Amino acid sequence: MAKLRLSGLNAVQRQSLVISLTAFFTGLLLIALISVLVLITARGGAYFWPKPIYSVALAPISSPEFASDQVPPKEAAPQVETLLANVFDDEAKSEIRLKYADALNPYGAQLLVERERIKRIDLAKNSAEIKLNDGRQVMAVPENVVTPEGANIPLAKLPQIMESVALISDEITKLNKQFLAPIHESLSRFDNRDVVADAPAREKLVAQFNEYQQRVRSLETQRDQYKLAVSFADGQPFSIPIFTIQSVDFVSRLTGFEKWQVAIGEVFVFLTESPKQANTSGGVFPALFGTVLMVFIMTIIVTPFGVMAAIYLSEYAPNTALTTIIRVSVSNMAGVPSIVYGVFGLGFFVYTLGGSIDSLFFSDTLPAPTMGSPGIFWAALTMAILTLPVVIVATEEGLRRVPEGLKAGSYALGATKIETIVRTILPIASPGIMTGVILAIARAAGEVAPLMLVGAVKFAPALPIDGEFPFLHLDRQFMHLGVLIYDSAFHSQTDAKSASMMFAACLLLLVVVFVLNILAVLLRTRLRKRYLKG
Repeated sequence: MAKLRLSGLNAVQRQSLVISLTAFFTGLLLIALISVLVLITARGGAYFWPKPIYSVALAPISSPEFASDQVPPKEAAPQVETLLANVFDDEAKSEIRLKYADALNPYGAQLLVERERIKRIDLAKNSAEIKLNDGRQVMAVPENVVTPEGANIPLAKLPQIMESVALISDEITKLNKQFLAPIHESLSRFDNRDVVADAPAREKLVAQFNEYQQRVRSLETQRDQYKLAVSFADGQPFSIPIFTIQSVDFVSRLTGFEKWQVAIGEVFVFLTESPKQANTSGGVFPALFGTVLMVFIMTIIVTPFGVMAAIYLSEYAPNTALTTIIRVSVSNMAGVPSIVYGVFGLGFFVYTLGGSIDSLFFSDTLPAPTMGSPGIFWAALTMAILTLPVVIVATEEGLRRVPEGLKAGSYALGATKIETIVRTILPIASPGIMTGVILAIARAAGEVAPLMLVGAVKFAPALPIDGEFPFLHLDRQFMHLGVLIYDSAFHSQTDAKSASMMFAACLLLLVVVFVLNILAVLLRTRLRKRYLKG
């Protein structure tokens, strides 16, 4: 009896130990996940939060060892005592990293200086962060606005001047789009038909083209003469054309509420604009759009094929060794490295299948490929093959959970096998199918390596969807958040802003996957309530 009690006590202790270890490791995993999210959010949020500008006074380099051409990289500093800079201070290091601007480097440069060389750091309240349309930034003190007549207008009139310049730019765009572009296309058609240069219709078009082009040049000259005069900490002047300016923010004067306003505006720009300066600034809208569109097309492709394969294995395939081999092969496909699928997609889908389509339907455009080059359709198809095992396994598991009594009842009422599958088995197994779709979406949205081979690029000039027929261009290359993050990782090694953009893109990718999964989970819950009430 005592032995039995001791044995029971040991079993309880073992069970308690297992529960404790499980709780411990679960807690560690939860802490790790929260730490990763906090890190990504903090580093990514720095991309949107306005950084103050400081006036930094440096001790000049006067030592003889710095007089030669062999200047150490960390001492490649401007030969001035004062400069405007963003300060990145790490108290654990003996050096301070600055992103500074002066007359020689108006758009900013990196500088690493020793703490002993810094004499003073003051908040530069009169300095502004001037963001340009091409993604560059200028840290300087705005002085006044220069008009085409040479007059100096006070800085308070800058918003009105920027609106006037924007109207001129809109007029230039209108002339180029509505008149010059159609005339240029007509002249190109004349060239293709070998129309002589002195033909009346051609001469009329050339005259119209020259007239509109002259108007465009006149407007461009007028627009370019509006400039913002600025100066740097050393007093050197600099002029910035107004039409190149996106915004002027006196970041060192901002209150807490104004900083939040600027940050929210930066988030909007991040979500709606294209990347700039080699994916180190600007927004990520093309990558966000391409990621969602690719996942959507992939889901449309993989779901029916995965469900049909699972139905065959569960309902039609005989219980033989061949069926067992097929199931094992499907399970093993989930463990194949993703880059292998990328090579397969490039070799089979792009070169073989795409090349055959070009030969049959686009022979007039050869040797320039149409479908025989990487594009969003081949990327979606490759990802569908990659995620197909997940959908098959999850769907087959859902089909096994359908009670045999329901199947027998359906057959007893006279339903055929296909009717039983469509009207009884699939509705009840739909939650399991959605589980497979959720897993497929999560994996497809985060893959990078195979997409770089079959259609994803770090910059695409046009979106896969536009206003031109056929509206959805499956042959076009596209941008992807994962590829953008991969590319930004190289630039972030030397640029703090690029690192912040990389983390912001990571955070956005997590949000995209989370939102897509939430939508799928909501649909699965609705299906479960509808078909599994009892």
